[in-house]
Amino acid sequence: MGPLDIFNHTLNFMAPAAAVALLLVLCGRLFGATGAAKLTGWRQFAVVFVVGLVVLAGGLALWGRDGKMLTYAALVVATATCQWVLVRGWKG
Repeated sequence: MGPLDIFNHTLNFMAPAAAVALLLVLCGRLFGATGAAKLTGWRQFAVVFVVGLVVLAGGLALWGRDGKMLTYAALVVATATCQWVLVRGWKG
């Protein structure tokens, strides 16, 4: 496998975490998350994205392959919980 293939596989591995993080941050702003002013949008995105990558890497390590639906379900739950904590959803 060449360097371009490795780069392509890495981007495709990270894409679900990036998409979910972006959607969560944008929807949080759209629906008026009151605590969202504590962090800028880019910092929220970065934190949620890193949490998503950790979940995807954990799923890859646990099952030995990428793309399991249970890993994607865990991705959604973990990133949504992270976003809820970042915007202090329990206060509002």
